[in-house]
Amino acid sequence: MSKVVVTGLGFISSIGNSCASVRDSLVGLRSGIEIHPPFSDPSIPVKVLGTLKEFDTRSPDQEDWVFPQRYSLTRSFLRSLSPHVLYGYCALVDALADAGLDTGEVSEPETGMFTASAGSTSSMVHHVNYLHQHGVERAQPKGIVASIAGTLNFNLASAFGIQGATCGYVSACASSGHALAAAFEEIEAGRQRRMLVIGAEDGNEDCILPFAAMRALTRSADPDRASRPFDRDHDGFVGTGGAVAMILEAEEVAQARSARVYARMLGYGQASDGFNPVLPQPKGDGLARAMETALKRSGIRGDSVDYVNAHAPSTPHGRRRGGARPHPRLRDERALPLREQHEGPHRPRPFHVERSRGGDFRPRSSGGLRARVGQLRQPRGGRGEAPHPPRDPRPALPSRRLEQQRFRGIEREPRLRGGLSRRPPGPRSMGSHKPCGGSSR
Repeated sequence: MSKVVVTGLGFISSIGNSCASVRDSLVGLRSGIEIHPPFSDPSIPVKVLGTLKEFDTRSPDQEDWVFPQRYSLTRSFLRSLSPHVLYGYCALVDALADAGLDTGEVSEPETGMFTASAGSTSSMVHHVNYLHQHGVERAQPKGIVASIAGTLNFNLASAFGIQGATCGYVSACASSGHALAAAFEEIEAGRQRRMLVIGAEDGNEDCILPFAAMRALTRSADPDRASRPFDRDHDGFVGTGGAVAMILEAEEVAQARSARVYARMLGYGQASDGFNPVLPQPKGDGLARAMETALKRSGIRGDSVDYVNAHAPSTPHGRRRGGARPHPRLRDERALPLREQHEGPHRPRPFHVERSRGGDFRPRSSGGLRARVGQLRQPRGGRGEAPHPPRDPRPALPSRRLEQQRFRGIEREPRLRGGLSRRPPGPRSMGSHKPCGGSSR
């Protein structure tokens, strides 16, 4: 079986749109949470959002969208996108550049793509309403392509010329975790030599406010204290949008091209509670089984774990059911059959527990992948061994609006950059980009 390594990362997030900016925000404990003006209506109980900088996708007309100049898309492709697909496209362009790959290298049968998204609620509502108001003949032909749950998968697979395995995963907050696990298996089993994994969500009002109806969002209007999953007084999570991309490769493939390796993926585990579609099982048995499976498959001991990333949605139900606490089986040697294979005294190591720290957000489908890449971007040296402090006032990250571009489609020969080119692009085809740490190759 092939060993699997991580060679590239890309971010469009509330705490930064590059590896460097995300790392700086993580190290500086800077949050991407801000007061969101569209939530100013008194009838809306939530007031804050993990906002994206450099992007403006509020208009239903894609040609009015604003996004950074380093990305260039054709008018035809843009009109088949919803906001999260644009974010996913940009994150993947950056991840490929970070991995030292161009689009010609991924457009081949041994490279696949797995994505995670729930689709675009706002796009679906807009296009269906337009169809009812103006009739079928006047509706946008690409409305369905831009809206349904598979839009991230088939739009990006087409744009990047993916010829290997492709699939879109829709399983709420576990979606990108499932996509990452399945991509790992494709490489480990030798079916693919490289996999592109992307998780993305719109993060607009239609995407976020249904969670307010569930009473799952915080009602705090203080960006510095809105997200506090380990605080005694937490009252819900903060929504956001954006995208994260990760490049997985077989280790021998990465070595053959002298690629920088962020980490090696050893294994995973999954299980179900079979309890409730929303509420966690009181004892956390499904979570425990998933962790045990991951440890066993990875061949590591529970007392060697020094970092646990908790789902920790900050809801009262999650608190009562211990959703933010590590399961005792990570510490109790007797409860881990794997440890019986080892001899000699074993002193349990202290471990660090925290929530996905991509700006303290809770995206629907990309949360698992954001957590994994967030771990890779955090410095390993100097991490404290105590749990995340119950109160940690962090200033909101100021808006970093750089030069922006208002897209104007041109029907004549378009400028193609990034994933739209079917030919190997030139050296500046993916825009100005510095790799995430380390020197350029």
